[in-house]
Amino acid sequence: MTRAESANARAINPPAEPRDIAAIARIYAHAVRHGTASFELEPPDEAEIRSRYITLHEGGFPFLAAEIGGEVAGYAYAGPYRARPAYRFTIEDSIYIDPDMQGRGLGRALLDRLLIEAEARSFRQMIAVIGDSAQTPSIKLHQAAGFRMSVPSKRSASVRPLA
Repeated sequence: MTRAESANARAINPPAEPRDIAAIARIYAHAVRHGTASFELEPPDEAEIRSRYITLHEGGFPFLAAEIGGEVAGYAYAGPYRARPAYRFTIEDSIYIDPDMQGRGLGRALLDRLLIEAEARSFRQMIAVIGDSAQTPSIKLHQAAGFRMSVPSKRSASVRPLA
């Protein structure tokens, strides 16, 4: 990757926009079919992804997209961790990168910006539920961003206080 591509790889757009939904659906579909992070068996269609996006956007949760060369290469969002009122300041993050764009620093750029956006919205704790302990890149990404492992098991969770 050239220096220009590297700089462009960190073009994070807060928030993601409705025009990004098709790319987000494509990236997520690949993650569902080939990974364990989503906990879904079948990829949702574009209409369902749009509905989820609207729900998060209207709820005041951060939803970001990263672009390379004007194309969405990854996205991240934070949503409610639990529905009970006592958890209203605790959120769970999700980060998905186009498989052809992995290893370029997009995950870290998205997570760093997501943390900033979450703090600006007065959330106090972010939790990363990581699909399984074999997801070493995700675990290392979250640890590098200040998350600490709270449940060492086959299903990992990391926690980071905000602000």
